Amino acid sequence: MGRELFGTDGVRGRANTHPMTAEMALAIGAAAGRYFRRERGGVHRVVIGKDTRLSGYMFENALTAGLTSTGMSVLLLGPVPTPAVGLLTPSMRADLGIMISASHNPAPDNGIKFFGPDGFKLSDEAEEEIEALVAAGVEPAQADNIGRAKRIDDGRFRYQERVKSTLPAGLSLEGLKVVVDCANGAAYRTAPEVLWELGAEVIPVGVSPNGLNINDACGSTKPQVAAETVVAHGADVGICLDGDADRVILIDETGRVADGDQIMALMAARWAEDARLRDGTLVATVMSNLGLERFLEARGLRLERTGVGDRYVVEAMRRGGWNLGGEQSGHIVMTDFATTGDGLMAGLQFLAEMKRTGQPASRLSQNFEPVPQMLRNVRYTAGQAPLETAAVQEAIRDAEAEMGARGRVLIRKSGTEPLIRVMAECEDEALLTRLVDGIVAEVERAA
Repeated sequence: MGRELFGTDGVRGRANTHPMTAEMALAIGAAAGRYFRRERGGVHRVVIGKDTRLSGYMFENALTAGLTSTGMSVLLLGPVPTPAVGLLTPSMRADLGIMISASHNPAPDNGIKFFGPDGFKLSDEAEEEIEALVAAGVEPAQADNIGRAKRIDDGRFRYQERVKSTLPAGLSLEGLKVVVDCANGAAYRTAPEVLWELGAEVIPVGVSPNGLNINDACGSTKPQVAAETVVAHGADVGICLDGDADRVILIDETGRVADGDQIMALMAARWAEDARLRDGTLVATVMSNLGLERFLEARGLRLERTGVGDRYVVEAMRRGGWNLGGEQSGHIVMTDFATTGDGLMAGLQFLAEMKRTGQPASRLSQNFEPVPQMLRNVRYTAGQAPLETAAVQEAIRDAEAEMGARGRVLIRKSGTEPLIRVMAECEDEALLTRLVDGIVAEVERAA
């Protein structure tokens, strides 16, 4: 069957459009239930969390029906951040964790992300086996073996206590005025409560979800409102989360935005000073800026690059035994604390450094000068393969040859949306613009 359903982070698409339909969610739930029940005795449990999208109700019910039909008992967490599912899956001795979310995508989209019993996202191989079960069909359980479903009221609070425990012992956030933008998403209660309980003065933004406004002109992909709020209120820092709170973007006291690369640079340098950075290695994707790589090399540290997707970052971290990684987009993975990217935990690490050093966010969030980078997205329709056309391939080869050692070119399909992402880096901004424009023009013609 191949990988027609699963992308780089589970199954994702527009609600009520293949593959994100209630019927498909039911089939996926049944297939996942059968996959995790095979050759295992005893009680079989799955925890399900979701963000605040209207379609979350539909997919929650469909997945529950599919899972219980194969004998899995379902524990429904309600709206919680994605990393909460990664934490609670092993904590509650579940066989499987599921997060219903399309992360930073707009409200009409949704997705289904899977976590194994160890709290880590499933491997490509496991997803392919589940996809094969979807195609083949699943025999339901006998009537007396059907699973049960119930709501869990304290899941969010368990997660919040775990997040608070990652702040150094005895450290308070008292004296810090923090703007937190929750993107009208899964952390709309969690993030403000955690920050306030740790002592901060909290100014919340994006905490009024209505099912349709998640990531709408707010959150990590659109931090302008949060930046204006920081300046207007004289706040010390802004923390911008995305819809499922697994990524973070920071805003300093002047309203300037810092991406995941700058956050990782600070954390890697600090952890290395404390001999906490395992093997002196930070793991990041091919999208991270060359400036980050040069910053690390100047300190005797190493950047290990992976394919795009926080799941691939985590897989590399587990293979190499490394404990810090992430993405430019703001996924920050700290396996000492969590099994996946956690925006709120990463934000707390930054606040802890502000308290430890007494330095403002503007000093701590700009650690290196980025190499000029340009990213353009070209949308295409299903069934098209613009990257496979001869003209596009020739344009890419020509750009790489002209760029040479002055920079790099990276062209890829998005794993979550029908987009071709055209990215390049180069010190010569005029050359950078010309080469990216040329590739984009060929991709648009092919699409």
